[in-house]
Order: sequence, then structure tokens, then C-alpha cells
Amino acid sequence: MRLRHILPFLFTVFVLMLSSCYQHRSVHRRAHNTPLTERTIDSLSFFQTHHYTNNYNFVVRADSLVLLRQMPEEEVAGMNTDSFCVYRGDHVAVADIKIVPADSIDSVWVQLANDTSAFGWTHEKTMLPRVMPDDPISQFISAFSDSHLIIFLIVVGLFGASYLLWKVFKKKTYIVHFHDIDSVYPTLLCIIVSSAATFYATIQLFAPQLWQHFYFHPTLNPFSVPPVLMVFLLSVWAMLIVGIACVDDVYHKLSAPQAILYLAGLAAVCAIDYIVFSVTTLYYVGYPLLIAYIVFAFYRHWRNRTVFLCGNCGMPLKRKGRCPYCGAMND
Repeated sequence: MRLRHILPFLFTVFVLMLSSCYQHRSVHRRAHNTPLTERTIDSLSFFQTHHYTNNYNFVVRADSLVLLRQMPEEEVAGMNTDSFCVYRGDHVAVADIKIVPADSIDSVWVQLANDTSAFGWTHEKTMLPRVMPDDPISQFISAFSDSHLIIFLIVVGLFGASYLLWKVFKKKTYIVHFHDIDSVYPTLLCIIVSSAATFYATIQLFAPQLWQHFYFHPTLNPFSVPPVLMVFLLSVWAMLIVGIACVDDVYHKLSAPQAILYLAGLAAVCAIDYIVFSVTTLYYVGYPLLIAYIVFAFYRHWRNRTVFLCGNCGMPLKRKGRCPYCGAMND
């Protein structure tokens, strides 16, 4: 029992030690006394607003991306040009960036180089929706933010919630908030997921450039980012740690079939929490809703807590009276 309480703490310390090992990729490294060239100044200025610059690596996420072999000015002038394609999964690097004021479509042109050292130009607004940074964290963010995944989560959440509510009212199956087990971890996990979704939407609403920069230069270290992102990353780590503790506690309190059904219901509730709070926060409704949900969650946990133990078999009881496990009377 003591080991079970120590393990989450040791896991937290281990994760923080790993996260502190992250090394940021610097844009430019130079000696302090070396003067900045005009090209370097332009590159740094572009980096501040677009969050990437020369030598930045992307992965193609669309089916294909068309690249122009000639200079952008030739395309703008209507001259004959040639092009080639890079395809899904191809790795490309930014070779050059050019501003073409005469282009009415997009003045920013980006030259990309692929694995075969082929160079080609494309509009930035054409490129960005079709590529993602060559970083596993950025790729996870890109996949999780995909509209198809959001629709899938909504459908799964609605079906899962409908099925589980039917099971609860028909067979009194255990489910978080309603017919819950005597454990604080499921309630805490739902609150953390809701809070993380609220923080995520808050960043999108009030600091979109901050999130854009984090997307291009991600890190798992919460102590190397601004305070708003730090709170969000801490909530993500807390979600992982509490989730592990929750699974462990559920399997100690329920049989395997009941534990699987309970955890499936918990996942559905967490998915609904994420969808509801990430959407409602964009309309400022999520903040009072989050406070109300926290009060409701802790109130339901307080009502479902175990107060007594059976004097005959030692099983937990919520109230005095006949034990549902052994039938003994407890006064």
C-alpha cells in the first residue's frame, strides 16, 4: 500500500528530470562581436513573425505539394515555368525566403529542398496548410487539431456517453460522477482534462501567436516557456500522472470486466469534457462552466465516498444497514 502511494511521486520526479534535458534549437549562433549582416537581420525579423526561417525542417502532410523550379518573379510575370511535386511523408527544408511585393496572391515565397536536393518555390499560404514541423510533438499537435479527429471524438463521445448512461440506469454500472467508486483519481482526472482544455482554448483566444510559436518550437519542459504555456504543460503532465494512478486504483477496487467498462466510461467523459470546454471557452462561457463543473465533481465525489466498513466482511459501505456483500447488519 505504501509503495502504491510512493510510485506516483517517483514517476513525477523521473519525468521532470527527463523534461529538463530538452535542448532548444537556436536560429542563429554567432560570436558577440560579429556584426549582423542585412540578410541575418531580415531572417531574424521574419522569424519573429512567422516562427520559422532558413534551414527549418518540415514534413509534407498533404497528398502533394507543387514546387516551382524557376524564380518567383518569373511566375508573377506570367513566363513559362516548370514544377515538380513532393508527396506525403517527404522531408523538406527551408532553403530561402523571398518577399515579392508585386505578387497579388501572396508576397511571401519559400524555397524548399527535398531529400534528393531538388529545390522549388511555393507561396507560404499554400505551403503551411500542407506541411508540419519535423518534430514528434508538433506532429501530435497537428494530428490532434485535425478537424476529422474532432468530429470523431464528438461522435465517439456521444455514443459512448449514451451507452454508458443506459448501462448505469439499467444495471447500476459504475461510472464517474454518478455511480462512482471510492477513489478521488477519476474525479481529479476529469477536472484536469477540463482545465487543460480551458487553458488550451484560452491560449488560442488571447495569445494565438504564442501557441503558433510553441507549435513550431515545442518542448515538454514546462519551466522553459511563458507562464500561460507553463500552466498548460503542467496540466498535461498532471493528466498523465493522475491517469496512471487512476488505472492502478480502479483495478484494485473493481474486477477486470468492471474496471474495463469503468475506464471506457471515464475516457468517454474525459472526451466530452475536452470537447465542451475547448469549444465553450472560445465564447467565454467555459470559465463559469468550469467553476460549476469543479463544484459538481467534488460534490458527487463527496456523496460517493466510503464512510463505513462492514463489521463482518470488512467491505466498504456508504451507509449503515445490511451489507450488500455478506448480508450482515451494521448498526
